Amino acid sequence: MNELNQKISEIGIVPVIKLNHPQRDAAPLARALCAGGVPIAEVTFRAAGADTAIRLMKEACKEMIAGAGTVTTKEQIDAVLEAGGEFIVTPGYDQELVDYAGKKKISIFPGCSSPTDYHGALKSGLELIKFFPAEQSGGLDKIKAMSGPFPMFRVMPTGGISLKNLGKYMESQVIAACGGSYMVTEELIDGQEWEEITKLCKKSREIIKEARKEWQK
Repeated sequence: MNELNQKISEIGIVPVIKLNHPQRDAAPLARALCAGGVPIAEVTFRAAGADTAIRLMKEACKEMIAGAGTVTTKEQIDAVLEAGGEFIVTPGYDQELVDYAGKKKISIFPGCSSPTDYHGALKSGLELIKFFPAEQSGGLDKIKAMSGPFPMFRVMPTGGISLKNLGKYMESQVIAACGGSYMVTEELIDGQEWEEITKLCKKSREIIKEARKEWQK
């Protein structure tokens, strides 16, 4: 895997964030994530100002890996690049956006859940893809089945991930990382519960570390 994908895999969990007040919350959220050993954020365009949040998070914590989720237009890709973002996540497989991201030299992780999506990602030379919505699309069983004809991919399942099933996913070597919002819910962020966010991040890292011991068996 390339350097960015390797870093994502080492962290093992990608917080999927909707920020309603980026000017107020982006910097303290970045510090809370980093304190919990999860220096990465997928800030979604489900709320305005995702690009602003990315810029502020990276200014607050230099080690922060920040990118955007729910990206559906080329203009959003441009905004992320302008903010210093390092990756793009799309809800579905959109060849136009995959090609544009390649042209702009920014990593893109498209949402894939079918053989057709996987074929597109293969033709585009991708190595890490998002599996979305994970639990609703068949979960780990389907991901493993898809890895039969497509063994070249590492996968980032997102959708329905929680502390309860994180370990199950991370026991599989097909999984590079999981995307989740349980440690960055709107309630936690709007309530500025930074210590609780850090606590949930630390717990996630503990689960990932324990699950990956299965790889050595």
